[in-house]
Amino acid sequence: MRILITGAGGQVGRELVDVFADHDVVAVDHHRLDIADRDAVLGAITTLRPDVVVNSAAWTAVDACEGDPDKAWAVNALAVRHIADGARRVGARVCHLSTDYVFDGTKSEPYVEWDPPSPASTYGRSKLGGEAELSPDDTIVRTSWMCGFHGANMVKTILRLAGEHDTLSFVDDQLGHPTFAEDLAAQIRRLVVERRPGLFHVTNQGAVSWFEFARAVVSAAGLDPARVHPVATADLHPPRPAPRPANSVLDNAALRLSGVPLADDFHEPLARLVTRLQAG
Repeated sequence: MRILITGAGGQVGRELVDVFADHDVVAVDHHRLDIADRDAVLGAITTLRPDVVVNSAAWTAVDACEGDPDKAWAVNALAVRHIADGARRVGARVCHLSTDYVFDGTKSEPYVEWDPPSPASTYGRSKLGGEAELSPDDTIVRTSWMCGFHGANMVKTILRLAGEHDTLSFVDDQLGHPTFAEDLAAQIRRLVVERRPGLFHVTNQGAVSWFEFARAVVSAAGLDPARVHPVATADLHPPRPAPRPANSVLDNAALRLSGVPLADDFHEPLARLVTRLQAG
């Protein structure tokens, strides 16, 4: 297959380039293709004529989206319309990366793919808008708490803070599934190669709070996890501009019910990532 990967400079995009290496891959980052530019998107897709467009490009600065909703909607929603339009013109499928932020986090149980979305932030609303631009023949992958070797993420932040401070504080009232870019990319490859349409939640397994996750990161680095202390979201100073879902746990129900093996518990890829970061 010829596969066009957008957002190829990001932490997921770079892993996607690797997992599709046995296909004809065209990888473009923001500098090569601004997905908010309709003419550029249509020109690229109709020229390259891919079989699949894997869209991992997005504006994921959750707090910044609150201050610039027009940019959030342009990049996270309208741009998906451009990609879908271009894909239809050449008969290509789209696999689009979305987020746990489409939910407000008030459900007491993990969210399944058939739960009604109810985003509480501009970022979440704009990403849900992007989902709405796709057809039933396309694939939507929602994920959460992304970490990886490339780009900025919480594992790197926690390790940096642990090197700078004796104690660290992380919220203990926000729950989610940490997800590692390498594992996510492998699951996306499976969905694309097997031509599975529809909506899928794709995460690593193991629900934790950010406090528990920070302790796991510190422990994986060979440090004392007791250095990490819990704090309530309401006690953060200054408070974050964008609301965070208290419950971001995504049940990978569509994969599980389809008999598709789920990604490993997050502790396994976390150990590999910390070892790799410490070696580098």
